[in-house]
Amino acid sequence: MRPILKVENLEVHFPHPGGVVRAVDGVSFVLRRGGTLGVVGESGSGKSLTALSILRLVQSPGKIAGGTIWYASGSEEGTAESDLLAISDRAIRQIRGAQIAMIFQEPMTALNPVLTIGEQIREGMTAHATLSRREAEARTIEIMEAVSIPAARQRMKEYPHQLSGGLRQRAMIAMALAPRPKLLIADEPTTALDATIQAQILDLLVRLKEELNLSLLIISHDLGVIAQIADEVAVMYAGKIVEFGPVAGVFGSPLHPYTEGLLKSVPRRSASNKSARRLESIQGTVPDPRQLPSGCAFHPRCKDDRGDICRRAPIPVATLEPDRQVRCVKHG
Repeated sequence: MRPILKVENLEVHFPHPGGVVRAVDGVSFVLRRGGTLGVVGESGSGKSLTALSILRLVQSPGKIAGGTIWYASGSEEGTAESDLLAISDRAIRQIRGAQIAMIFQEPMTALNPVLTIGEQIREGMTAHATLSRREAEARTIEIMEAVSIPAARQRMKEYPHQLSGGLRQRAMIAMALAPRPKLLIADEPTTALDATIQAQILDLLVRLKEELNLSLLIISHDLGVIAQIADEVAVMYAGKIVEFGPVAGVFGSPLHPYTEGLLKSVPRRSASNKSARRLESIQGTVPDPRQLPSGCAFHPRCKDDRGDICRRAPIPVATLEPDRQVRCVKHG
C-alpha cells in the first residue's frame, strides 16, 4: 500500500537568547493509505508540533526550519505527490480541511463560543464547496448523526457551553469530517474525558475510519489508546522519534529503554482484579529543550546508560527489520 503521507527530516525551531530550541528535530515517518499511525510520548516531546507542521499551522516565533512533507492526493492508481512545505499559501489553504483535517485538543477552547455548533460545522463545508443553505443544513444534520450526536436538529442550534464534554468532542469530529477529507489528524482526542466516553469516542473514530476510508494520524500520551486504535506507532522523546514500528511489535517487545519505561508505567490488572505488579516510574524529568543533553537526550534517565557512547552526537537510527526502527546505541 502506497503512503498517503511521508515526513522526512522535519525541523521546527524556536529562537531563544541562548540559541535555537529544536522542538522537532529530524522527524521522519510514513503513514500508509488507509492505515492508522499513533504518535506517543510525554508532554513536550514534539507530538503536537509535528501534527501542526503538516498543515503549516506552527505559530510564530516558531518556524518550520527544514524537511519535506510529501502528501499523496488522489486515488491509489492516480496519485500525485506534493511537498506541503513547498506549495503556496493558497494551495495549502485548499488542502486544509478539504483533504487533511485536524481534531484539536480541548474542544472547549477550539470551538468558537459565540457561534452555534451548526454554524461551525457548516463553515467547514461551505469553505470548500458551493452549497445552498438548505443543502448545508441537511449535510450538517447528516454528519452530526453520523458521529452519534442525539437530537441533531436541536443540537446544531446550541452553543459549545451547552454541550457536555463528550458531545463537544463529537462536534469537533463532525467539523473535521464535514468536508470529507482523506486524512484525519486527531490530537489527543480523548483528553479530559471519562473512561466510558473515551471508549465511545475511540469506537466512533474506528467506525468512521472504515466507513469513510480515512487514513488516521492519532496523537496521545495514553498507550492504551494507541494500542486499541493504531496499526503502527512512533515513540517521541525530546523532539525525536526514538522508536517506530507495528504496535504489536513495539508494545510487545520494545527496543528503546524509553519505550520500555513508558510501558512499565501503565497500570495493569490481573484476572483477580488486583494489581498484577508494582508500577515502575522513569527516573528524573523531561529535559529542558533549551539545554538538551548531548548524544541521546534520554541518557540521564536511562537504566541502560552506557557512558560516553550514549553522549556522542548524533545517535543514528538503526533499522533492525524492514518495519522496525530504533534510535539507541544498544542496537547500532
